[in-house]
Amino acid sequence: MEEHQQHTITTTFAPALPARIAASLAHVDAELARRYPGDPGTRQPVHTVYVPADAFAAGTVRSWGDRALAALDEHAPDADTFGNILRMPAALAAPVYERIRAKLRREPVEDLRIDFEDGYGPRPHAEEDAAAARAARLVAEAYEQGTAAPYMGIRMKCLEAPVRDRGIRTLDIFLTGLMEAGGLPDGLVLTLPKVTYPEQVAAMVQLAEEFEQARGLVAGRIRFEIQVETTQAVLGADGRATVARLIEAGGGRVTSLHYGTFDYSAACGVSPAHQSPDHPVADHAKAVMQVAAAGTGVRLSDGSTNVLPVGTTERVHEAWRLHHRLVRRSLARAYHQGWDMHPAHLPTRYAAVYSFYREGVEQAVSRLAAYIAGSTGAGVLDEPATARALGSHLLRGRDCGAIDESEVAAPAWADIERLAGRARSGDLSI
Repeated sequence: MEEHQQHTITTTFAPALPARIAASLAHVDAELARRYPGDPGTRQPVHTVYVPADAFAAGTVRSWGDRALAALDEHAPDADTFGNILRMPAALAAPVYERIRAKLRREPVEDLRIDFEDGYGPRPHAEEDAAAARAARLVAEAYEQGTAAPYMGIRMKCLEAPVRDRGIRTLDIFLTGLMEAGGLPDGLVLTLPKVTYPEQVAAMVQLAEEFEQARGLVAGRIRFEIQVETTQAVLGADGRATVARLIEAGGGRVTSLHYGTFDYSAACGVSPAHQSPDHPVADHAKAVMQVAAAGTGVRLSDGSTNVLPVGTTERVHEAWRLHHRLVRRSLARAYHQGWDMHPAHLPTRYAAVYSFYREGVEQAVSRLAAYIAGSTGAGVLDEPATARALGSHLLRGRDCGAIDESEVAAPAWADIERLAGRARSGDLSI
């Protein structure tokens, strides 16, 4: 009979040492929890559409969908044609094309910003006052009638001295109009452009606090996006990276960072012919944004292309190929959102997004299921962080309509929430 010798385990550290270490790191633990709460787990739109305030109307969302469908009818009337334009495998082209058309009929725009900044420009004060009040009324009516995009709001003028008072007044009129029409909608999004210093973000926080107090709203109800479109927002005069300081100055109110392709490129001296989301200066800025926002719960949005799919069919196809490539590139670099400037951009936005998620769905499901089951049946040994990323991938695909829960259901799991949501929440036990 084999004998098992019992060994005594000895240690050196004093029993009270772990408690002393914990006490010395308590402030670090609190800072980590405050600064890096992780992704909020809510839906993120795949794009943002900007519409000048004077052009925004009650039927804008539906109009964009109809115009996008008309572009498909004229320039890519079937799945084979569309797939060939974008060099998409035939097996993928048919389901993607069908889903695009269904999306354009059901929910053509996921996020819409009524623009009072560059797309609107300087106007007489009475005119902008009326436009802000009108925007509030139309947004409130859209949510009440069920015709709104899931997310809607305004881009005000920035807080630089020449336009500061005008931006504040427009924000006030818009928010006040929403309150008097019934309250702030859940999908409300506000955009603060051309930020250069953290103090401007802190001033936006002050505006939000003042409005909340005056209107009896819960503290923190009003949140906002920051547009990163100045060089100072990336690298300050003191040589320090500014983006993290902008997030900190937001006091938990910053929801996302949006890269501004053309303002930022011009500030870096890039000639107009080369101003694009894939230019090296854009990649550098977005890499800094990405690291600064990681783990904070602040999301990222890429910029846009200004090459519009208009004109002859040949020109439309060229613009579609460019837009599709740029969106796919952004997705691969973990920028899950971007700007679209024209209704005819919507077909290639959804083509890129849908193909991206549909191509990876089977592998993501098998890898995540294998991880949770504690096996290596998928042929990949995934870490916990990667398992969470796989879960997020599946949820993003479902949220935008790229995949259905029935397509990812596996025998071991009832639906995508059980399969992917479990990993995303951090419950990675077998």
